[in-house]
Amino acid sequence: MNELIEIEVVYGRPDKQVLLSLSVPVGSTLEECITLSGITTHFPEIIPSEAVVGIFSRPDKLSSIVKAGERIEIYRPLIADPKEMRKLRAAKMSKK
Repeated sequence: MNELIEIEVVYGRPDKQVLLSLSVPVGSTLEECITLSGITTHFPEIIPSEAVVGIFSRPDKLSSIVKAGERIEIYRPLIADPKEMRKLRAAKMSKK
């Protein structure tokens, strides 16, 4: 019998956020947990094999093994490069 551990999978957009708690077999990868969570029924835009993920705000690989109690976070793509945005804000401030 395969031992199970409790984990969470979370994803959010500005209009909707979902946190799912589930039991997964010990040795499951982050990608497997995302698939098992069923989060794609809430957010069809998520492709588990292409997701950018992290554990408790630290980037991680889809192939990493999840541990009991961890929260898998699925990240949305950036709409703007943070470095470029800082440059634009700095340029705007220097014009004042």
